[in-house]
Amino acid sequence: MNIRKNIAFIFQFTTIGLALAFVVIYLYPNLLGQQPQEIHLQQGDGELQPRSAGEGVVSYARAVKKAAPAIVNIYATKLVTEKRSAFFDDPLFRHFFGDEDRATQQRREPSLGSGVILSAEGYILTNNHVIADAAEIAVALNDGRTTSATLFGADPESDLAILKIKLKDLPVVTLGRSDNLQVGDVVLAIGNPFGVGQTVTSGIVSGLGRNGLGINTFENFIQTDAAINPGNSGGALINANGELIGINTAIFSQSGGSDGIGFAIPVNLAKNVLTQLIEHGHVIRGWMGIKIQDITPKLATAFELDSTDGVVISNIVVNGPADKAGLDRGDIITYIDEKKIHNFRDTLDQISMHKPGEQIKLTIIREGKKLEKMATVSERPSQ
Repeated sequence: MNIRKNIAFIFQFTTIGLALAFVVIYLYPNLLGQQPQEIHLQQGDGELQPRSAGEGVVSYARAVKKAAPAIVNIYATKLVTEKRSAFFDDPLFRHFFGDEDRATQQRREPSLGSGVILSAEGYILTNNHVIADAAEIAVALNDGRTTSATLFGADPESDLAILKIKLKDLPVVTLGRSDNLQVGDVVLAIGNPFGVGQTVTSGIVSGLGRNGLGINTFENFIQTDAAINPGNSGGALINANGELIGINTAIFSQSGGSDGIGFAIPVNLAKNVLTQLIEHGHVIRGWMGIKIQDITPKLATAFELDSTDGVVISNIVVNGPADKAGLDRGDIITYIDEKKIHNFRDTLDQISMHKPGEQIKLTIIREGKKLEKMATVSERPSQ
């Protein structure tokens, strides 16, 4: 009996010892000179999966297929007047050969661009600089049809224009939203660069709200690195769903080609211009009759200001809205309708968004004192 008890005790003791050893080794593997393994998992979101046979992991073919039929090529012909020869400036030459009307000649200069069909009624959105001063405008659709176009309306200050064509069964682009864009969103540019035919380039949104570039009076550009070249102007910038989010307008380039910095007019701005052109024949914007400039550090010091926020009035139109409201040269505008003004661009945008006849409240600083003025906005004169 004692032998059996001893064997049972030894077996239990051994079992407990092995169990304790296992626990110690599991919790403290360094005791055996081994390092624990690290496993890093990269978790995807499952969005970049093949959607159908023949499509790659990442493909925007569906987006292009959806939008491309509504993107058109625009061929504008402009009449350019130029002098025949410097000899016609000579008074003796004019005496024998007639007046200076003979000294000029007109030639036709072609202009390439792109456009977007917005409605089945035949309205096409493009850049104003594509068709400005054009004697003839022709439009070529992606399906092979060509037709002449007429200028329905233009807004040079935003560089947008509306053309009208008369064709049946027109493809129409789907409008997206530009107010929810984010830097890094994928975008595609569709147009007719260098006249080679419809071309698609891809990139991302590189920046938002770009202004002060000196391209247009009213600027609020989407910046993208999608390749935009001459001929792309007026074409579409679309999102990954094939929806229109911008109108390609300009490039920043030292070589004349794409350097990865392109600018597009947001579709929300384009929709507003389109609506006003159709309803009124022109775009109605608010106007105060003032000339303003940004506050430089030197001006801030001269006016004893704490910052360079705001604008200083440098000139006023006599009997204009600002003059009637009691504003004066040297006044510094800091707030419009309780919204803080940072610079020239803020002021222009805030005033222009008001309708003629509306009142706005201006907070100004005059000789170091804070004042408030109420002004009635007038319609901005045509530029």
